Amino acid sequence: MSFDAASFQEMYHQYKSLVYNVALSYVQNVEDAEEITQDVFMQLHQSIATFKNLSTLKTWIYRITINKSLDFLKHKKSQKRFFIFGKRSENEYEIQNISTFEHPGILLENKEKSKLLFGVINELSENQKTAFILSKIDGLSNPEIASIMELTVSSVESLLFRAKDNLKKKLGNKFEEYRKKK
Repeated sequence: MSFDAASFQEMYHQYKSLVYNVALSYVQNVEDAEEITQDVFMQLHQSIATFKNLSTLKTWIYRITINKSLDFLKHKKSQKRFFIFGKRSENEYEIQNISTFEHPGILLENKEKSKLLFGVINELSENQKTAFILSKIDGLSNPEIASIMELTVSSVESLLFRAKDNLKKKLGNKFEEYRKKK
């Protein structure tokens, strides 16, 4: 696949919101989502020639975005671990608050509940979290999710069932604690 500058710019404008929103769903921080978006498009620019059309361009972009987001979170966790063992960071607040959720689309009165919800979503396994985000936040169908995650549709259904079940249990406990504080 050959891409000139105009084609790449067109792809950027078509997919920048998708990439940003997926990244934001993972990292729950505007600046981090912007950084991931930049990294995704840098990787796309560098590797567009290797795209083999085995999946749609959109599916490929989703995969890259998910992988960059998960790598970003792993890096943050390792920074947090180093901090615990004595390495001081330039930005201690940032490391200690990996999930301070500031989504621009959430009303002020719902921010506390949203922070709680995304905190629980972050406790899911990587595959459950990815399936849940793609299904419930991005609104993708199970076949689309299966293609992006390179799984069968039944595997996606199973992941979503387990994710919902885990969220129901964890949220039940969290909202009990939340209500007692009020």
